[in-house]
Amino acid sequence: MFTVSELAKRAEVTPDTVRHYVHIGMLKPERNPHNGYKLFTGKDVTRLRFIRQAQSLGFTLAEIGKILDHSMVGDSPCPQVRELMQHRIVENKIKLDALNALQTRMEDALLLWKAMPNGQPDGDSVCHLIESVTLLNPKA
Repeated sequence: MFTVSELAKRAEVTPDTVRHYVHIGMLKPERNPHNGYKLFTGKDVTRLRFIRQAQSLGFTLAEIGKILDHSMVGDSPCPQVRELMQHRIVENKIKLDALNALQTRMEDALLLWKAMPNGQPDGDSVCHLIESVTLLNPKA
């Protein structure tokens, strides 16, 4: 049996991480009847490492909880894992495309601004640099 600190060390996480997973119900320790300390087993080390590995692949704690719940009833969560990963890959590609488009707009704006003088707010204009890009990019 391991304490919070011992489990954290074995799973290479902080004690606060262990406490958080206990708080949200992903780890369910026993209690030492003499002092009330939370006690964990080797299965908790395995479970905590699984949680961290799943997070490193982009799964959310909510998704990991569902995967764990699915496996606890004896069903393979693998089809669900594949489906979640496929969905996440599509989402990430969309986000990457949007970030690449933003990067291009930012670089183009900076090139344009290099040749422009500084302006002063006049009540109608706040920053003519930003306003110049808005006028050049009406889709924004």
